[in-house]
This record gives sequence, C-alpha cells and structure tokens, in this order.
Amino acid sequence: MKQPESITTRLVKHIVASDYQHMHRAAIKSTQIFILDSLGVALSGTRVPMVRHLKQMANSWGFGEAATIWGTGERVPAVTAAFINSYQIHNQEWDCLHEPAVVHPMAVVLATLIAWAEARGGITGRELINACSVAIDVAAGIGCAARNQLRFFRPAMCGALGATAGIARLLKLDEHKTRSALGIAYSQLSGTMQAHLEGSAVLPMQISFNTRAALNAIDLVQVGANGPKDFLEGQFGYFNLIDPDWDQNSFDDLEQCSRVTELSHKPFPSGRATHGGIDGTLILREKYSFNLNDIQTIRVIAPPLVVQLVDRLPSKEMTPSYARLCLPYVVASALLKGNIDVSDFDELALRDPKRLELAKHVEVVRDQNPSLNALSPQRVEIFLKDGRSHSIDLPVVIGAPDRPLSHECHLEKFKLAVASGLQALPSKNVISLIDLINNLEDLTEIRELVLLMKFPPLLNY
Repeated sequence: MKQPESITTRLVKHIVASDYQHMHRAAIKSTQIFILDSLGVALSGTRVPMVRHLKQMANSWGFGEAATIWGTGERVPAVTAAFINSYQIHNQEWDCLHEPAVVHPMAVVLATLIAWAEARGGITGRELINACSVAIDVAAGIGCAARNQLRFFRPAMCGALGATAGIARLLKLDEHKTRSALGIAYSQLSGTMQAHLEGSAVLPMQISFNTRAALNAIDLVQVGANGPKDFLEGQFGYFNLIDPDWDQNSFDDLEQCSRVTELSHKPFPSGRATHGGIDGTLILREKYSFNLNDIQTIRVIAPPLVVQLVDRLPSKEMTPSYARLCLPYVVASALLKGNIDVSDFDELALRDPKRLELAKHVEVVRDQNPSLNALSPQRVEIFLKDGRSHSIDLPVVIGAPDRPLSHECHLEKFKLAVASGLQALPSKNVISLIDLINNLEDLTEIRELVLLMKFPPLLNY
C-alpha cells in the first residue's frame, strides 16, 4: 500500500507548482497591499538609531554594490541589504502579522526577496508577487500548525523558510533543489523568545539574522550542497524540536489556501498583542467622553498569548523595544494622545510621568481561551472612581482580515510611515511608489521599485 505523502513533500510540491497565472485575484491584491505596507514601515524604521550602528558593523562583512539599503540608498552586498532592510521593517513592531501563525511574514521575506532580485536583475513584478505569496504560504503555514506556547522566535524562523521558498520559486528550482535549500535554511535557523521577554534591542535583529540563512541556503544549493530532507517531520526536524505540539491537519487546505489573504495590518507601531487594548480603550473614550483623572482601573481581558507577550510593568528605565511590548504603557499613551505613533517610543515620551502614572491603572487578565497562539477575542473594561464602568467586547481587533483597514486608512498609514523616517520620502516618490505597487504586475524590473525608496541627499547618513 502506498504511503501518504509527507507534509514536507506536499509543501515542496506546492512551492514548485506555484505560478502567478494561477493566483486568485484576492491573493494578488493582498500581496500588493502588504508589500506597500512593509516598504512604508521600513522607511519609517530608518529613524531608529541602531540602524546606523548595524550598517557600520556590516562594513566588516565585505564591500559590494549589488543591492540597496532602503532610504539612505547606500549600495552594499545583497546579504547586507537584506539584513538592514529587514531590521528596518521590524524594528518598530509596525509590520503586518499572520495572527493564527504568530508570524510577521513580510519582514524576512520581502527584504530578502528584493535584495536577491535586485542583485540578480531581470525579476518582474509578477514574479515578485508570486514569490512573496508562496513564501507566506510556507512561513504562515508552518506557524499555523503550532499548538505549543511560543519558545523560539517563530517570526524569524518561519520567515527564513518562507524567504528560501520564495527565492527557490524565483529561480524555478526543481523539487530536489527546493527541498535541499529549505533543509539548509532550517539548519541555520535562530531566535528565541528570551529577547522578547526582556525587550532586548536584539529582538528585531533576530529577523535580520534569518535573512542570511535564506540567502546562504540558496547560494549553497546552487553549488551542489544537499540539505537534510526531512527538515519538518524528521526526528530532529522543525516540528520535533521547535514547535513539537503541532497539528498536521492544518495543512489539509495547502493547495487551495492563500495565506497572504489572512494577514493583519498593524495600525499602531507597537506589538500586535497591544492593539486590542488600544482599540477598546479608544472606542470607549470616544463613546463615553470620561475624564482620564476619573479612571480607577482599565482591565484588558485577553487570551494567554497576549498575557505572555505584553503583560509587563512599565518603568522609567525601559527601552523602546520593551515599551512597544508593554500594554499598560501603550494603552496609557493612546488615552493621553488619542492615538499611537512612532514618537511615543522616543526617550522623552518613555520618561513622561503622566504616561507612567496612568499606566499603573492598566491591568491584563488572562481569559479561559484554551489556545496558546490566539490574540483574540478580547474584552476591555474601564472602571471609574465614581462607580461607573464601561466595557466592550472585541471578537476581532482592528486591522484583522475580518475587520480590515479601509483602503484610505491603509494609504494614510503608508504616508505617515514614509514621512516619519530619518528623512521624509519626497512626495513625488510617495505618489510614484503607490502607483507602482498598485500596478506591480506590469513592472518589468524590480530595480525600478528600489530606485523610488531613496531619500534626497540632504543628510550625512
């Protein structure tokens, strides 16, 4: 009797068979939306001071002009461009998320694919759309199978496997080489949740580390290296070592499902797990117009993963990475300003006594949700000193596929992002970039896209 195909085999066949011509229109549109979104947050990410230090460090890796660092326009080797650009996408926690997988798929995937495509040349918009889509199928598909609590940094690891799949598709590798490339990438995966727990500055760098894994894997397979075949289900494969409590039935719809259509926007530049608290408190504030001085307690009741990720105490000493993942601080900031933007994690804001005092009144309570990977539903309750209380249930949080940002809000976020970087992108470039991504399927050379993401030469970078 013939044995059923393994998940690994089916996944590899899906990558090899993927083709733009067979993509659903909804998947094409979603890919365009989240490419634009990711480029916007990457240009905003140029404002983070660590970018400059990482670029100085990367000079020791060697020199070249194969690819471009977005924003400043420096020409560097592809591996350096992917490293820096992926960091810029994720360093403010503003990039899209596949919630069921708990994976930020575009951070590793888009930076790696564009750096590789720019270095190689001749890659079209249609090829990029298809490669991004299949990469997200891989990254989010593997993440969706997990049932255990996050221990390793899934966004980086799954992102590396996705990026490898995407470049394999661009190269039109056969099943053997695609499988080998994924096995080689798996052999290099890195990243743990300890950096998240501590709010360490290395947290977004774990995304960057894994771009190198994908690019190395592609280079190695092209010179004849063979990676481990059973990189998912083998005795020491991904599902036995990294996410050992997994559901193989999650791959049942592999051939029909386009994971890119399941991505969530992040309206606010903070951990997605903080968005329910922001969403609920701002809705209640607008509806009931209570005075902030009258607040006794704000309670966010949420699944275990939200508690794991963002239930932490604020302090005067906290770093920006820590604060973006601190729900009490983020909710307090949202109430004081009516919104959250990138400036809320600058030094002056982090030491603001009003924010820190209001944050003391915010608490996170674990609900009875049995899933260790769910971010919703959530409930927000506000208790006032005079005995009144207000509450709201959030079956889904704003930005999720079932409650998406409007097209206007999507573009507004993009424009705010590109205006908030180390330098604002020129308005003509903003307009051209939006138009180019809206018509990405007609682009004949990805290098034209990169040319639009360069600041004018006004600053000493």
